[in-house]
Amino acid sequence: MKITVLSGGVGGSRFIEGLLRTKGPGDDVTVIANTADDIRLFGLHISPDLDTVMYTLGDGIDRERGWGRTDESWNAKEELGAYGIEQAWFGLGDRDIATHLVRTMRLQEGRTLSEVTAELCERWRPGVRLLPMSDDRVETHIGIDRDGHRELIHFQEYWIRLRAQVPVEEVVIQGIDDARPAPGVVEAITGADVVLLPPSNPVVSIGPIAAVAGIREAIERTAAPVVGVSPIIGGGAVRGMADQLLTGLGVDLSATGVAGHHGARASGGLLDGWLVDTTDAGQVPGLQALGMAGRAVPLWMTDDATTDQLARDTVELALSIGRRG
Repeated sequence: MKITVLSGGVGGSRFIEGLLRTKGPGDDVTVIANTADDIRLFGLHISPDLDTVMYTLGDGIDRERGWGRTDESWNAKEELGAYGIEQAWFGLGDRDIATHLVRTMRLQEGRTLSEVTAELCERWRPGVRLLPMSDDRVETHIGIDRDGHRELIHFQEYWIRLRAQVPVEEVVIQGIDDARPAPGVVEAITGADVVLLPPSNPVVSIGPIAAVAGIREAIERTAAPVVGVSPIIGGGAVRGMADQLLTGLGVDLSATGVAGHHGARASGGLLDGWLVDTTDAGQVPGLQALGMAGRAVPLWMTDDATTDQLARDTVELALSIGRRG
């Protein structure tokens, strides 16, 4: 079976770990990662979601934080702060810097982000084919009100420096109109047997991937069932700032609200099926009214057993829907 996953960072990575532990011996997994979180700081090209997937599946992630390298130190970050560098708010670890140096060096040599990602994965061997959504520069910026003036800041500054404590007024994905799918991305979607959306942020992770011209069309025409997992449980975000973003954009903060935000494929959206947590089982009929199959299962990935079962449940729902045509 060919399985394609559209993923953000932490939640997506944990889900993919369960998927790899439970997949059949002949199954192939391709991960299309969001690159709209990418940022250029200190002269380096930093790809947080690509690196989180790569480190997690390559057993190099800091498990407690869920991002960055294990056994990390922060000497460079402290020195940047000592020099008064404003961007020192970004958590750049000493081990992590090496990855960004290699990526930046290769890009400056004329390599594409896809080519560099493949090279980095030769070290980490994540067990999946890891593809950036696009080789083109795309960045998510958040519109906020600062002292009565509208301001656009990079998503990383909103999330890390401001800790998502400022109300969101808009989300702007810069460069998205000119971005094209990276090599292999469209084929991975149209040639899949199953397409999965793990519990990733619907606005700044899944949203940018689906907004790339050619990717949404591939999702529309693939014969594979497309099934997602809610990042909202009991009216709150599992992790991150999905609640702030959804509220700022006027999306109902519920599992059904996010499903409606993505939309059903039958009406031009992304989803054929949607998994909600057992605490939200009462929302399943609402999913069916939206035109998608719904199922309530435990979603909290608190241990390997629960994560593995969630991966099984997601694939099973997809297989129960079946292929189009």
